[in-house]
Amino acid sequence: MNTAISQSLAVETAGLSKHFGQRKAVDGLTMTIPAGTIAGFIGPNGAGKTTAIRLLLGLVRPTAGTATVLGRPTTDPSSYLRRVGALVEAPAFYPSLSGRTNLEVLARLAGFSHSRVDVVLERVELSDRARDRVATYSLGMKQRLGVAMALLPDPDLLILDEPANGLDPLGIIATRDLLRRVRDEGKTVFISSHLLGELERVADWLVMLHHGKALYDGPARAFLDQQSVLVVETGDAAQLDVLATVASAAGYTATVDHDSLTIAAPLDFSAELKRRASAAGVVDLTIRARETTFEERFMALLQGDH
Repeated sequence: MNTAISQSLAVETAGLSKHFGQRKAVDGLTMTIPAGTIAGFIGPNGAGKTTAIRLLLGLVRPTAGTATVLGRPTTDPSSYLRRVGALVEAPAFYPSLSGRTNLEVLARLAGFSHSRVDVVLERVELSDRARDRVATYSLGMKQRLGVAMALLPDPDLLILDEPANGLDPLGIIATRDLLRRVRDEGKTVFISSHLLGELERVADWLVMLHHGKALYDGPARAFLDQQSVLVVETGDAAQLDVLATVASAAGYTATVDHDSLTIAAPLDFSAELKRRASAAGVVDLTIRARETTFEERFMALLQGDH
């Protein structure tokens, strides 16, 4: 991660909304994405992530609210789109043409430099298969070719919707390294992904979307620091269910896992838990704290938003 997150913003929205009839796909979304970061965009299916991205790209018009991309209003997409590279949903190709020819056609139509084709093929590690027909590509290779298409304009902002879809573990690692290199060039990467563990490894900034609203918008590290996980063990594993009920009554999510109990709660809940446990007849317990994962913090926020 950059030692200091830039104060300039690559993306900013204020009350951004998109309604389809009675359905509010995006509902008053207010968020900021600092320039020069890898920003993760997370949320359950139907949270509004893809619609929000389409709004930023000027592909649909908002019902209400405003947004700027690279300092330009989304009401004038032509003022910024040449500085944006995007892969939204499944990339589309000419299957009978080679990967290289697909990129050459796009470069010619969009007015990008022909020299960019070899550059982006190398960056996504497809140079050795560039002359093969896309119809022979695996799902992961097609996904990498889609990322190559998004990189053609040498963008200041790279928007990727589920870029790791179909990739094997080596492909995921290669994509992670690529995104870091793009960021280290001073560019901004905005990733929508369901792979929370992968975002935990690579994201500097995080926006969590639910019901079209931002539940969290800030540094990824602070997202994890807001809440710890307490791990509780007892001399009698049967008492874990009692402790889970005690924690739930206090308003915290508790999960029994074999011989321990995990509670999504701050460290200072430990003393109260011991008091409540003692009142419930549980006195032999050990409590330790550990850092949360993205998945645990994500689920705790979702449950708190219901």
